[in-house]
Amino acid sequence: MYIKPEQSKIRNIAIIAHVDHGKTTLVDAFLKQTHVFRDNQEEMGQEMILDSGDLEREKGITIKAKNISIRYRGYKINIIDTPGHADFGGEVERTLNMADGCLLLVDAQEGPKPQTKFVLKKALEMGLKPMVVINKIDKKFSDPQKVLDKVQDLFLLLATEDSQLEFPVFYAIGREGKVFTQLPEGDLTVANSIEGDMTPILDAIVNDFPAPQGDEKEPLQMLVTSLDYDQHLGRLLVGKIKRGTVKIDDSIVILHNDTAESGKDTGKIKGIKVKEGLSYEDVQTASAGEIVAISGIESTAIGGTLCISSHVESLPTIKITNPSVQIKFEANTSPFMGKEGKFVTAKQLQTRIEKEAELNISLKITKGDAGSYYVAGRGELQLAILIETMRREGYEFQIRKPEVVFAEKDGVKQEPLEEVIIEVPDTYQGTVQSALSERKAELQDMEVENGQVKFTYKILTRKLLGLRNQLLTATKGNIVMNNYLVDYVPVTTIEPNYRRGVLISMETGTAMGYSLNTIQERGDLFIEPGTKVYEGMIIGLNKFDLDLEVNPVKERQKSAVRMKHDEITQTVLKAIKPVTLEYALLFLNDDELLEVTPENLRLRKQYLTKTQRDWSKRKNLNDVAKREMGLI
Repeated sequence: MYIKPEQSKIRNIAIIAHVDHGKTTLVDAFLKQTHVFRDNQEEMGQEMILDSGDLEREKGITIKAKNISIRYRGYKINIIDTPGHADFGGEVERTLNMADGCLLLVDAQEGPKPQTKFVLKKALEMGLKPMVVINKIDKKFSDPQKVLDKVQDLFLLLATEDSQLEFPVFYAIGREGKVFTQLPEGDLTVANSIEGDMTPILDAIVNDFPAPQGDEKEPLQMLVTSLDYDQHLGRLLVGKIKRGTVKIDDSIVILHNDTAESGKDTGKIKGIKVKEGLSYEDVQTASAGEIVAISGIESTAIGGTLCISSHVESLPTIKITNPSVQIKFEANTSPFMGKEGKFVTAKQLQTRIEKEAELNISLKITKGDAGSYYVAGRGELQLAILIETMRREGYEFQIRKPEVVFAEKDGVKQEPLEEVIIEVPDTYQGTVQSALSERKAELQDMEVENGQVKFTYKILTRKLLGLRNQLLTATKGNIVMNNYLVDYVPVTTIEPNYRRGVLISMETGTAMGYSLNTIQERGDLFIEPGTKVYEGMIIGLNKFDLDLEVNPVKERQKSAVRMKHDEITQTVLKAIKPVTLEYALLFLNDDELLEVTPENLRLRKQYLTKTQRDWSKRKNLNDVAKREMGLI
């Protein structure tokens, strides 16, 4: 049975950190030790309880922010688990609006990272009271004191008021569910060598974090920070009540943003839900400070203000950092169109992307020509997650080369500049420096410690695309790379990133081992024998700069002459280069497309026949000549 808490006994906290520093693991410990589950429930033996999505579990990252609640000492603690990857910063910016305090997690070995800086900056700008947890103190090379010094330097750099420079510090072994107020002694690398639990930090949350502000007797006002869905009630509007009390059957208005001219939705509240543990509980009323989910109003105004119809007053809208990369989505036009997908038409694609636009305010979605859509986000990973999600839902479509999103300021066209931090073993120091030098990056800092080199560069987003995959290959995966947007600078003319030509199929059919055995001498193959191919499909990467047409479906000619045994067995194919989504996105050139289906990813030329490609090339050359002559 749900027990409504007093406002003074509510704590709304966000857990913020860089990716893989232990946010989700810490939330698991909160859930288990506050008896949200019975001892015999299966969740007690699970990890990543909140990361329920397939992609979240596969990639080991939080993609969507989630909130849960726990009860401790008569207090209700609403906990918001935010994403740690920079590409999902929009989720962080949205959900921090529901919090009054934040737990900043920092890895005891790795220290503050780029996303640590980004999320802490946002939290301090919003006036959230911080608390620092130095996690993973059981790592072999952990150095909590050094990490604490770096965290303090970060606070000095980012604090907006003096009171934020004083914060409690805790030390944690998140995977064991243990938190300490002082760094414990002994060999912490030995599992379960020291006693402890989550009590110290739970006590601190209750005693030190502020209760939410807002008079429950004033007119209702709430900022809609996210949307959820209930199979019986439909769409749910989620947010923290800023002031007032919400009740069933209240007539309300939702202002889309902080200007009255922007539009509004009206309706009557049919249901009110609050989180109790992992689940929603139905309630009749809720007051200021509580995080609620409201049903009955058909609105998708994330960032809008929900208020009582008798007193319409807006709150400042949520400010989301501008997207820096965009991709064009189109209906599939390949010869294999409709053979593998469940949703294949332009109309179905339009409906799905418009639905995404309603639910995800960190993506900017605009209509293009002929039923196409431009989807802009923070980086390739955020867009790749959307593409992979749609694939798994049964959608079939094609996408074009990722492009940088330009901005205009004072009449000057500007482009995003990013800070990229790269950590590699010192044996790859020259490899990284060479790759970044080719991309005209500016070295800001370099540190060498324990055989590891940490580089800090500034680089244009245009030159950053594809760098991660290049360095992963060059360093055999021994690299940690992070980046975030720092500024916009005037657009300059730069050389495009170099890429070799491609091997293009000149026939449609089934790839044969006999043909591929010859073709593999020309470059790196993407396909295996038995793969269905079509004319214009890219089947490999050429050794040289120019594109090359090849015939992968040619079979060995039958004859009456008996072959020698070594002639039969000499077809030995090299390992293919697998086309992953991340690789394909950054492989594309301007005249190429990626065909995405639930079963396959296929690279192809925009124009499938050689005649069409030659005509397009001549037309482009003519246009360039006319432009130089001032005729167009």
